[in-house]
Amino acid sequence: QVQLVESGGGLVQAGDSLRLSCVVSGLKFDRYDMGWFRQAPGKEREFVAAISWSGITTFYADSVKGRFTISRVNANSTAFVQMRRLKPEDTAVYRCAARTTMTTRNYDHAYEYQYWGQGTQVTVSS
Repeated sequence: QVQLVESGGGLVQAGDSLRLSCVVSGLKFDRYDMGWFRQAPGKEREFVAAISWSGITTFYADSVKGRFTISRVNANSTAFVQMRRLKPEDTAVYRCAARTTMTTRNYDHAYEYQYWGQGTQVTVSS
């Protein structure tokens, strides 16, 4: 059974930082690229960041570039996103996702990802 379990969400004030974790089990972690997506109430799911299986290549949505950092520790089958200078518009449920390593560079396409976590709530107050 494949499981992706996010943690680290919470209620913070604008300008604060949070680090989200995604612990993966049931698959060979270093054969998968990892992504983070978010969805706010009434809005479409939005790409946040992605990282290649090796951790060498990363991608970010323009809305978070310069504030968020995605990383992974393959030995622990864990992906992270460090979120800095949080804004109210960052409020959403954040989900991590895994996809089989591919040659395509469409890391921002949700359909590319085969496995998804349940999500963790991030709420940023003003």
